[in-house]
Amino acid sequence: MGVWHVDADTLAGSRFVISALSETIASLLALRHATTAHPGERVWLDAHLAAYRERLDGDPVTGLLVRSAFRRRWYADFLTPTPSGEGDPSFGEELARIRETAPEAARTDLAVSLGGPLPPELDRPDLPTLAADLLEWVWTETVKPYWPHRRRLLEADILARTRQLSLGGWAAALDGFRPSTRWLGDGRLQIHLHDYPPRSLSGARLLFVPTTPDWGWASWEADRYALVYPCSGVLIEPDRAPASAALGRLLGRARADILVLLASPKSTTQLVALTGQRLGSVGRHLKILLDAGLVRRRRAGRSVLYYRTDTGDALVADDQGDAR
Repeated sequence: MGVWHVDADTLAGSRFVISALSETIASLLALRHATTAHPGERVWLDAHLAAYRERLDGDPVTGLLVRSAFRRRWYADFLTPTPSGEGDPSFGEELARIRETAPEAARTDLAVSLGGPLPPELDRPDLPTLAADLLEWVWTETVKPYWPHRRRLLEADILARTRQLSLGGWAAALDGFRPSTRWLGDGRLQIHLHDYPPRSLSGARLLFVPTTPDWGWASWEADRYALVYPCSGVLIEPDRAPASAALGRLLGRARADILVLLASPKSTTQLVALTGQRLGSVGRHLKILLDAGLVRRRRAGRSVLYYRTDTGDALVADDQGDAR
């Protein structure tokens, strides 16, 4: 199995980052495989799959490039660049790295992905341009219209995992990353089940990059390593037990509903959408819950996210236990 050996200094310097390019690559993979993880993603796929297929039907070389670059065991390196981890680069700034790939490097990466020689149709110098043009189309047509909402979901996932890290260490923070990824202890991070030699990350930067589509991969270049993973609770709200009448009487029905929803961090905008309450009402309820010590808030990027405290968790758990 593939294992990264991570020393204490690398762990201390690791961080979660948001990458518009990684989100777009994951969206391309969802379109390429036409598979979804949940109903919310199915709505998005149904809205864009026909246009994606029409785009590739009119450009068979790019279609072959996509099929060759994203194989089950290995993705072409030039199409999955490792984020810089610095600042907040725009999609265009990230995409420039793919567009500027040397043609020979692109052909070499594709040969590795294929596990053999390239088809004659791909023996050409403009592969990085073709790949970048397709990713720009995927971004513009299928990701950018949803990006503010998706970014809030990514920020919420990062906040939740940061909290898990503080409470339960890396084993808790990495729980549910991907089926084959888990913290083994003793500085060992399992990234997949393939039989590849272990890698030492001593002195390297380790980045964790969430995406909303249910696709992930590992990448590295020079002294940077990244794990791209599908974030939790995306695009749809999972089934949940409603607040009981007793909790409603204690807090007020509207506040009780908000407290139940805050099992995972959410912004006021998300709470308005989920509850149907007005923004001002949600804000007032959140202030009361904050003053009561049942929730906390933290800025994550451009959003302020609210989440339950241990007291809030205990109150909801006791209530739902009594309801059962």
